[in-house]
Amino acid sequence: MKKYILSLAVLSLFYTKSEACAWSDPDYDYFNLFTQSIIKDKSYLPFLHNYSSRFYTDFNQKLIPDENIESWKKFFNNQLSYAETDYLVNKIPMNDLNDLKKGNSNNQLLKKLGTSFYKKYSEGIDYLIEAKYLEPYMSINYVETPNSFYYSENKIDKNATNLDYSKTITALTSLYNAAKNPEIKQRYGFQLVRFNHYTRNYDQALQAFKTYVAPIKLKGAPYFMALDQLAGAQRGLEMKSDANWNFFQVFMNSNSRKESAFVSMKLSDTASFNNILKKAGNNEEKNMAYFLLGYEDFTNPIPLMEKMYDIDPNSEILKVMAARSINELERSYLPTYYYTSNDNTASAATQTASDKSTDPPKSNTVEVKEKELSFWQKIVRFFKNLFGGSKSKTADGGKTDQSDDELLDNPNRIPFYTKNQSYYYDDKQKDFLSDLEKFTAKTKEKSKDEYWQIADAYLKFLSKDYKASTKILEDIKTTNPEYLEEIKRMKVLNDIVSQPKITAEYEDHLIKDYSEYFIEKEVKKDSTKTEDYYGPAPSTASFLKDVLANRYFLQGEDGKSFLMSNKLSDLQYNPNSSLVKSVEDFYRKPNKTQFEQQIISKNMDSVGNIDAFFSVIYGDRAMRMADFEKAKSYYQKAQDFIGIPRLNYDWNDNTQKVTLHQYGAAEYNGFRNISNLVFGHNVWESFESPSDVSMKAEDYSSFPFIKSNMNKLELADALIQLKKIAGGKDEKAAKANQLIGNLLYNTSILGYYRELFVMDVDNTNGGKYDFWNTDKKNPYQYYYKNFLDRSYIEPDNFDLAINYYKKALDFTANKDQKARILFQMASAEQGKYYQYEAKNPAEISYSDPKWSEKNDAHQKQMDETKNQKYRTYFAMLKNQYKDTETVKDLMGSCSYFSYFMK
Repeated sequence: MKKYILSLAVLSLFYTKSEACAWSDPDYDYFNLFTQSIIKDKSYLPFLHNYSSRFYTDFNQKLIPDENIESWKKFFNNQLSYAETDYLVNKIPMNDLNDLKKGNSNNQLLKKLGTSFYKKYSEGIDYLIEAKYLEPYMSINYVETPNSFYYSENKIDKNATNLDYSKTITALTSLYNAAKNPEIKQRYGFQLVRFNHYTRNYDQALQAFKTYVAPIKLKGAPYFMALDQLAGAQRGLEMKSDANWNFFQVFMNSNSRKESAFVSMKLSDTASFNNILKKAGNNEEKNMAYFLLGYEDFTNPIPLMEKMYDIDPNSEILKVMAARSINELERSYLPTYYYTSNDNTASAATQTASDKSTDPPKSNTVEVKEKELSFWQKIVRFFKNLFGGSKSKTADGGKTDQSDDELLDNPNRIPFYTKNQSYYYDDKQKDFLSDLEKFTAKTKEKSKDEYWQIADAYLKFLSKDYKASTKILEDIKTTNPEYLEEIKRMKVLNDIVSQPKITAEYEDHLIKDYSEYFIEKEVKKDSTKTEDYYGPAPSTASFLKDVLANRYFLQGEDGKSFLMSNKLSDLQYNPNSSLVKSVEDFYRKPNKTQFEQQIISKNMDSVGNIDAFFSVIYGDRAMRMADFEKAKSYYQKAQDFIGIPRLNYDWNDNTQKVTLHQYGAAEYNGFRNISNLVFGHNVWESFESPSDVSMKAEDYSSFPFIKSNMNKLELADALIQLKKIAGGKDEKAAKANQLIGNLLYNTSILGYYRELFVMDVDNTNGGKYDFWNTDKKNPYQYYYKNFLDRSYIEPDNFDLAINYYKKALDFTANKDQKARILFQMASAEQGKYYQYEAKNPAEISYSDPKWSEKNDAHQKQMDETKNQKYRTYFAMLKNQYKDTETVKDLMGSCSYFSYFMK
């Protein structure tokens, strides 16, 4: 490996547009529906738009042929293919060519060419022998400076200074003079320039170019290879302007060296492209200078595109600029995820149940500033038309669309994009989409390339004018296979996105005509590409699935919407009973369409017995509502439940194996192995500690039906029996009420066993255990794609536990026992306060100059509300039970309670 010396300035050339976070790839944050790479001149592929790296890389490098190989192919009178020429020039060992020269080569390609090949092309073969001898030494001898940092592992010792300078120059000069073919002569000239450059004999490199390269009136690949070396030497002599101009010429006139020439221009002259524009002597050079300026400063390329249009509306680089502009628009209009900012965000004002601090957390409300509304308005209206708006439920259970004005009147309802917002929208700039549409419409009238018609049709699509877009596409006449594929895909987009309702008949149309976008095929690995860390990139197919998921959502077919984006097993993470019911309705739907069977039903993945899976979820919900009889009826249908479907990920020789977790006989699986400690109380609050450390059992001697280890059916049956006993008015009834209250509290968001009735395997922290800021029955506005980013579990009803505790308190005579019950009631009441707090965040902009003052006022109001409405049972403990042993013990184990009591 070469020794690399890179300054921070150099590194910035390559990473100026990358994300700050290594775990984020902005090129995966949007749907790339318009194929940038359909441009005809593939040498400009690296200059298409992306954020992940300095140059665009999502293409096969073989699409950009090396002009040097093409030159050699022509030299050999096209007797060899491009691949064979590349092998001969770059890969065949020097000894094989020497054997060919002697007439006894064993190389298969050279044997095929025969001994006459050397006789016919002896000058070329002799040159290649010399070039292969020199090549291992052709690197510059880097000189370290105190301001450099470098990577030197496995450094290569060879460089140009290892060769005898005088002998090498003499040999190359002699070979130059002996050569008869002008192209070969010029190639020796290139070697002379390069050797002087790499030995830091910069003046001699300049002289070699003048003496051995320029006089030969050829400007093919060898000339620009030599010019590239000349520019490097000029840069070494601080002739930055001259070096930059020559790198610019290399950029213009080569295919495979554009990237390196571009970087060299940036290194040579910080004002490089402006200086090139000043020096440009003809329209071709001016056009290229405008392109470089637009590429480097992409804030609003249309003014520069206008200048390029005036020079040549058929310019290929003008199409590159248009492709980049369309791609930037896509990043704003077609994100892979979009969210609301405040409807159901677990803001910092919402605490997790394991972090019940008395200090108020700060709000994390996202503010949409007034000056940004024009941008958001465009985005909202685009999604309103594209995705049909959002839905809410009316009182009679029907669904109603919100108007644009309603969305805009409440900025918190506006989809919030976390990154890659468009550069083009603010109150000082015109609507970039409109401007680009006008430019494209104008250019398509002048240019003979159908590209501009395709671009115009796509911009009409982004403008929601699907009929106009389709009309343009229908009128395009082309034989270009890339264009035809793009036209076909865009027609599909227009058809599906413009469909207001997805009916059974339309589903038949989808599966019949567009199955390739919905039926997943096995993806073969491309040997030319490295495996992507982020998985497959967002595609047209994934976009169309999102559109359908949104349509089903708006139509009230939540189950189908959910399954377009999720697996059945994903319900475990947000087991909302109404959504589960909708998924179940789809599961049981008779006479499914072919689309429903092949596309949607495939996501009904392995959960074991599906009926048992649904029954556990329904039973759990009934338990949380204290409807133990209903819970038992569901649990009776769930006895074949194999466990919450969790996956095991095992790695072996860099290969990941994914298997469904098999629960052990004594392991809690979502149904069995529940300890009777669920009826107990906290010794101290620690979710991480073992159950016998955090929890203490009550006296169950009067209730022999409470087993030490139960499944959910047995647990529901025990609760039914406790409920019957709790109807009495004696101490046993009091104890039964207390045990039921304990179970309801212990399985709430605050309890040690909070995982039992929310389809989880343990109580470790996560979204299920957050107090979410929402009053909505459904926090999703568009679809269920971001299902795991929201809490969609019905909130706890702490009054259920409190009501059972009240009965226990009424029929308990022992004062210490009363204190214990009151503490449990106070804990449940604290849960009610956390719910209130989550629904009433500060919502103060951090940019507000009076933020601190307003935040303090808000906190004061919250503290007053807490003391007035949510400290009822703490106050009773403090005033009436301070002298009990129970209170003394609690003060020793609960610092918050101890603080309050003082």
